[in-house]
Amino acid sequence: MSVDQKTLAVSGVQQLTPYQPGKPIEELERELGITESIKLASNENPLGPSSIALKAAIDSLQDATLYPDASGTELKRTLKAHYGLAEDRLTLGNGSNDLLELIARVFVCPDDEVIYSEYAFIVYPLVTQACCAVSVVTPAKEYGHDLDAMANAITDKTRLIFLANPNNPTGTVFSEDQFRAFMARVSEQVIVVLDEAYTEYLTAESMPNGLLLADEFDNLIVTRTFSKAWGLAGLRCGFAYASVAVTDLLNRVRQPFNVSIAALAAAQAVLSDSEYLKRSQEVNQQGLKQMSEGLAELGVSYVPSQGNFVLIDLQQPAMPIYQSMLLEGVITRPVGNYGLPNHLRVSICLEHENARFLKALAEALA
Repeated sequence: MSVDQKTLAVSGVQQLTPYQPGKPIEELERELGITESIKLASNENPLGPSSIALKAAIDSLQDATLYPDASGTELKRTLKAHYGLAEDRLTLGNGSNDLLELIARVFVCPDDEVIYSEYAFIVYPLVTQACCAVSVVTPAKEYGHDLDAMANAITDKTRLIFLANPNNPTGTVFSEDQFRAFMARVSEQVIVVLDEAYTEYLTAESMPNGLLLADEFDNLIVTRTFSKAWGLAGLRCGFAYASVAVTDLLNRVRQPFNVSIAALAAAQAVLSDSEYLKRSQEVNQQGLKQMSEGLAELGVSYVPSQGNFVLIDLQQPAMPIYQSMLLEGVITRPVGNYGLPNHLRVSICLEHENARFLKALAEALA
């Protein structure tokens, strides 16, 4: 081959490293010839899907030969009823990741600046680089967003700011007062994305609710997902809420039929399953307590989390510990690609799975 086909791509894509998901259980067991592995790597809901959502998804497959409703009309009506949202301000996505990429494509041109925090979700730099834009990474403050530093970083080239609350992979949060103070310093010419993928796990009343704040700030886009507390990660469905004008722009670029029939049906149904959401929240709170106490007993540092995961600091290279636990069938998430080579992110799972992780960690450290 005389032509290096990589050079045919735009410069931002040429330099990208593909997103690395958590290691699948099937792959680990095939590689090592083991069984009964557990996965604490991808912040998935440990309860399995809601029975109501599962039935709706299965029933929807009777129409699998048909395209899904491109507008997601019934899901939008249900979101309106559940949250009090305006249907013409909703954009549906194939998970909220789809929406983050869509937002960048709509608002960012080459050489524009995009601001996000150190230790923020890895998709933010990925979509920025794919647009050939300039990443402006502000230093983290105690592993979380330093909103003052982010506001200070705004220039006349800034087009987009990504915020996550709670943040992945650190589990840190900022309050509504802090967010309001930040927004007061942001020009209306700059789009702010408030990524609330883990918001259902928040317990403090002082935390912002982006769906309400979107009524106050025309330059705010709020993204949410059904992948975490709602337990539908495998079906891929999320939504964005913004002004009518911003929503119109997003839907001009959004791919038709980007959310499947099964995902639309399951997401609509699960919103009625309040008991499932309550159980998800209870299991997570119990698991966070169990994990925090277990790590303290082991003398392992961790970042207090408001998500469904914990970032632990091993104070030594994490990969050998990660590999040692793999041999025991325990999958965690190394986060060296976030600039945290001594850390592992560990999802909160069921009580016996959390206990098994803590035992494997103790043995690996020994």
